[in-house]
Amino acid sequence: MSQSGNNFIKSMSLINLLPQKIQEELSHKSLLKVISGLDNFEPKSVHKISEAAFLGGADLIDIACKPALVESAIEISSLPICVSSVDPKLFINSVKAGASLIEIGNYDSFYEKGIIFSEEKVLNLTKETKDILPNVPLSVTVPHTIPIYRQVDLAVKLVLEGADIIQTEGGKSSNPNNSGIQGLFEKSVPTLAATFAIYKEFEKQSINIPIMSASGLSEVTCPLALSCGASAVGVGSVVNRLDDLISMIAVVRGLKESLVNSIIKEKIS
Repeated sequence: MSQSGNNFIKSMSLINLLPQKIQEELSHKSLLKVISGLDNFEPKSVHKISEAAFLGGADLIDIACKPALVESAIEISSLPICVSSVDPKLFINSVKAGASLIEIGNYDSFYEKGIIFSEEKVLNLTKETKDILPNVPLSVTVPHTIPIYRQVDLAVKLVLEGADIIQTEGGKSSNPNNSGIQGLFEKSVPTLAATFAIYKEFEKQSINIPIMSASGLSEVTCPLALSCGASAVGVGSVVNRLDDLISMIAVVRGLKESLVNSIIKEKIS
């Protein structure tokens, strides 16, 4: 990519429209996003996950794209809200309700139904979203169902189409052969591999766009995402599968501490 092309990307990035705290955490490479699920429209569940994210010290909440859920999350938490969908038109009212960031993804619930997202589909969704909401920061998830070299190519194309954050995935479809800590490492491999591959290509082309590693990560593997080039991590089931609020808060706090401690160790070394 030419220097002029990279300057164009920088000038078009909308990261500076995000809340200052989000910008700072991305800059420090320590942002933690808690995901309630693209298909989770249960108010009580989203309310509890939002509360746990807030009290546990997360930086961002990612919820299904529905204005009422956005309003509910804002009532319980002062954290910025990201809404996820694969229908660009749905973003409009959620942004009006107070969402700070919109995201194409997460695709996990669709895979379970046998629905796969092609590169062309994701690019078209990105173009449509930018046409509808050109001045709202946009995160786009790269499907893990395509080979890594094509994930890398797609990530670059998405940036050129106006994506402000690139998110990786893969944990949902990962089937560890072992339990315990070894299983946690195995589960994180797909999203970590994609993160590293995309990061190296961005570095090669001088593309300064944040990468968010998501899906299949835990307190053990979140720091690895940072080592692979991520500026942020997104976690879902490790938090929202729990039944009680206290346990959820404890997990969120542990995840955030693992990121902060990783950054501190890196600076010391």
